[in-house]
Amino acid sequence: MNPSPNTHPMKRVTVVCEKLAREAVLRLLKEVGAHGWTLWEVEGSGNQGHRLADIPEFTNIQIEIIVRPPVALELLGRLQQDFFSRYAMIAWETEIRVIRSEKF
Repeated sequence: MNPSPNTHPMKRVTVVCEKLAREAVLRLLKEVGAHGWTLWEVEGSGNQGHRLADIPEFTNIQIEIIVRPPVALELLGRLQQDFFSRYAMIAWETEIRVIRSEKF
């Protein structure tokens, strides 16, 4: 029987926004202390209507960031305060547990 891995509580913050916000969001991640992120182009339908990923300048992106809880709180607050009025954007956090917490 394998021993249970030693896991640590963290937050996964997910941001879906218009590609136009990409560089500003990535700068914010650095400012709040996020050590890494994963980004990809996405399409979907919602409050802003249907957005396809086939026209690069109108593409939506999704960014996933794993951070400690205080960083998630600051990140979500800054997104709400500084970005929501300027960009088509949604964001949420999920409680997760990770192995190798020193990576985050």
